[in-house]
Amino acid sequence: MHVRPATPEDIPELRTLIDASVRGLQATDYTAAEIDRALATVYGVDTQLIADGTYWVAESDGQIVGCGGWSKRKTLFGGDQYAGREDSLLDPTRDAAKIRAFFVHPSWARRGVGTHILDACESAAQRAGFTRFEMGATLTGVPFYEARGYTPSDRFTAPLPGGESLAIVRMEKQIPR
Repeated sequence: MHVRPATPEDIPELRTLIDASVRGLQATDYTAAEIDRALATVYGVDTQLIADGTYWVAESDGQIVGCGGWSKRKTLFGGDQYAGREDSLLDPTRDAAKIRAFFVHPSWARRGVGTHILDACESAAQRAGFTRFEMGATLTGVPFYEARGYTPSDRFTAPLPGGESLAIVRMEKQIPR
């Protein structure tokens, strides 16, 4: 497995991976309606992360098996189609870098893909001066992030069409200086 920065050429494969990941791994935590609506309005490729050089892919035999990133921008979660985005820049001396948009192909779950990508993200964010991280984790992702030292700090919901909502857990991690 090899981890590298994502490129615009990866976008079609990322879309397919995100759909497979959400449908395959989140079905025990969210209803089919929540998943369908979240894929249409929240989850998806964030091209700003790719343009910033802060989105990573894990490849095996030329196929993308996982993706995830970190952000120096205020948006906590959501792909290009998510209406709740705020792309202004963060100050690493005051703000927490955002850990964003992690998806792993179901056949690669629990094989270290997420850990490799998260390590790359945290290291890059630290090189950019950040010592704190936060994220809006899915219910499915909470156990993984807790095992990596993140602590839940808040639960909230993102509104979805049709009166549905997506449960999200804000998680944080402090890196000692």
